[in-house]
Amino acid sequence: MERQVVSTEHAPKAIGPYSQAIRVGDFIFCAGQAGLEPATGNLVKGGIEAETRRVLQNLSAVLQAAGSSMSRVVKTTVFLTNMDDFQKMNAIYAEFFPSAPPARSTVQVSRLPKDACVEIELIATV
Repeated sequence: MERQVVSTEHAPKAIGPYSQAIRVGDFIFCAGQAGLEPATGNLVKGGIEAETRRVLQNLSAVLQAAGSSMSRVVKTTVFLTNMDDFQKMNAIYAEFFPSAPPARSTVQVSRLPKDACVEIELIATV
């Protein structure tokens, strides 16, 4: 299967040597996104809720560029710097997956790039 790089200006540019997503066959593998504004690359203000919303908007834009959508997500991994933020993150997350949510893992990490509170990566189908 051919490996295709997916990129969009509607999500932050990669801040390292990686792609926003890779499409292989009918699968899209999205790199982890933090709550960065696409235009500036700066972390949004407003804490875990604002960051989670921006993360999921960024991922949605990448999926759209790949010819998919949030309704086609099959697996996510959520990285939190504070597990006490789980309920707040979960409330925003539920807005993006109102029915038949994907499989998910959530872990606490010691630190994320740009001192973000949350990062989410996902796998979707076309």
